[in-house]
Amino acid sequence: MVKHIVLYTLKDGVDKQEAVKLIASVLEPLVGKIPGLLHLEIRQAFQGMDYALYSEFESREALAAYAVHPLHLEAKGHFSHLLNTRVAADYQV
Repeated sequence: MVKHIVLYTLKDGVDKQEAVKLIASVLEPLVGKIPGLLHLEIRQAFQGMDYALYSEFESREALAAYAVHPLHLEAKGHFSHLLNTRVAADYQV
């Protein structure tokens, strides 16, 4: 299993609470629709970054396939314009 953690900041002036709701509403439903994506959650952060994405994948290959999957790319189109910075880490368990 691969765990994928991403921390984001949003652009200045973006309503953080509404942005996190939007992002969660388009990404969380991808579980069960993209092969190998086992779990995904979005939460507003209270320190340092604006929100965190936590997800689990069957394998490194599943994570790589998710990154370019049409449903994932479509979902990102709904919110990518709101993002400022991104820091990610992946590890295998």
